[in-house]
Amino acid sequence: MSVQTITLGCRLNFAESETIARNAPPGEDWIVVNSCAVTNEAVRQTRQAVRRAHRQQPDARILVTGCAAELEPDNFAALPGVSRVVGNSNKLNALAANDVMPSAPSGFLGHVRSFVAAQTGCDHRCTFCSIWQARGESQSFPFEAIRDAVAREIDRGAKEIVLTGVDITDYAGGLGNLCQRLLAVEPRLKRLRLSSLDSVEIDEPLFELIAGEPRLMPHFHLSLQAGDDMILKRMKRRHMRHDATRTIERVKTARPDATIGADLIAGFPTETEEMALNSLKLLDDCDIVSAHIFPFSPRPNTPAARMPQLPRELVKARAARLREAAIARRTRWLDSLVATSQAVLIENGGKGHTDHFAPVAIGGAERGACGNARIIGRNADHLTAVWA
Repeated sequence: MSVQTITLGCRLNFAESETIARNAPPGEDWIVVNSCAVTNEAVRQTRQAVRRAHRQQPDARILVTGCAAELEPDNFAALPGVSRVVGNSNKLNALAANDVMPSAPSGFLGHVRSFVAAQTGCDHRCTFCSIWQARGESQSFPFEAIRDAVAREIDRGAKEIVLTGVDITDYAGGLGNLCQRLLAVEPRLKRLRLSSLDSVEIDEPLFELIAGEPRLMPHFHLSLQAGDDMILKRMKRRHMRHDATRTIERVKTARPDATIGADLIAGFPTETEEMALNSLKLLDDCDIVSAHIFPFSPRPNTPAARMPQLPRELVKARAARLREAAIARRTRWLDSLVATSQAVLIENGGKGHTDHFAPVAIGGAERGACGNARIIGRNADHLTAVWA
């Protein structure tokens, strides 16, 4: 059976896509489009991916699943070539002949870095977000399922495991405890990385790992969203600006070489210029070197969609300004690494990342190679290096 996966959106989707393909029995050809609904643009890209897949392989059957399929099943069912639309609750068995035993979704087959899901769903109700509607309540996978998924990915050749989920810092029993247990029972796990974290949910056991566990990779991506207290309140976030800066100070104190990434939304409803500048200043105040900038997108059936909207051109302009500043900071960071020695994991095509998640290219390096490299230059957003 040929199962081709097209995955949009978060790292959890990548883990789930591989699990869907793995659970499929022999039979017909399928194209699985695992959709995203975090923004209106993500939904548009999902529709575009379905149409492109049908044009390129008109005889293949198309399964659409994921968050956009959960929220707009009829719209996707009407697209040419779509044979099946399955929501998130049943997606892992979408192609299976029978229900398979529950397990933690995992995989990114053929890659050196593999994603393993720790949880799914979200219990929070940020006013801009529709993902909780698509994913449901927060549910944590049992430790044993996560442990087995990690072992399975290492058996397949994974050199680095990324724990992922919709809200992994909400893991039942604590994310730090989960990580400590995994590292204790799986000595082959040499590189553990974490996907997006909610700053107010980082627990003390995780801070202990940040301070003293070299197998935990020192790059932490935080869901900050804004740098202005009034906007954070209107977003119904659970932290204020000082909470974010204090958390990052703790991370940096625990591990001075740690690098910080963040999600930020520009042009949220009611945002004034002063509020926008507070988010802009957050880049410096939190030493953010990897920012994902999103122009605000009013998602259907969310409170933020009913708030007074800013003109779209203003939203785009503020996002562009924020993105430009983020790129400038990132470029300075990458330049600061030139002439240093960095631990590097090569993933594909001679390209990989440092422990701090700086992208690196080493000519002729084999997939899976890991070691110290000397950084000799920067090419756009990539560093160039040679083995030390």
